[in-house]
Amino acid sequence: MPSGRLSLMNLEPAYKMEMESIRMVQDIQHEFWPLDEIDPENAKFPCCLVWTPLPVVSWLAPFIGHVGICTEDGSAVAFSGSNFINADDFAFGSVAKYLQLDRKQCCFPRNLAAHTCNHGYKHSEFGSALTWDDAIQSSVRNFEHKSYNLFTCNSYSFLANCLKRLCYGGSMDWNMINVGALLLFKGHWVDNISILRSFSPFILVVCFGIFMVGWPFLVALLAFSLLLLAWFIFATYCFKNLLDS
Repeated sequence: MPSGRLSLMNLEPAYKMEMESIRMVQDIQHEFWPLDEIDPENAKFPCCLVWTPLPVVSWLAPFIGHVGICTEDGSAVAFSGSNFINADDFAFGSVAKYLQLDRKQCCFPRNLAAHTCNHGYKHSEFGSALTWDDAIQSSVRNFEHKSYNLFTCNSYSFLANCLKRLCYGGSMDWNMINVGALLLFKGHWVDNISILRSFSPFILVVCFGIFMVGWPFLVALLAFSLLLLAWFIFATYCFKNLLDS
């Protein structure tokens, strides 16, 4: 038997063992330990995006609030002010709305070849993570020295940064707008009290404004909300360099 063919036969078992090892690593990588149940009473929302109304801002534009992301043990983490990251303490009140995400829709590569998303190089360059909590910690390190600004660098920016590191849903295009829309349209209210707490200040402001000024107040409030929304859309999709994420 030719020596070259003999060498190939000797390499074949080693190759099969190596491929089997890679498959085992991939299987282990995608086996996540079970999460605890969502527990609003103890403020535990494992692997959830969370939302609560902001004082004054949500009174005028109730679709805007303060958002955060929760670790695997359910503790909320949020960018709450300049050089300030809240951990296990939602700065502006208890969680009113939440959305639990599926860790299986995240990309946790051990190396460049192990990406399960279609953005291997882009994901690695931005900053991939090995676990859910690792992605959050990386975003915390990135934002803990940033200045907070409602219009350009806020809690939505922090969430977008986390979701990019997770490459959640196979996307690297997370920003303030689609993060906000995700929570707005797919989020779940904690209870009826949370709904009341979120909208009653806005309703009171509207009633008081109409009583004091009349219907022009409602027109002005609507114009304010539309201008605010237009700014975020315009800045997000036309001047991306203005926003942090």
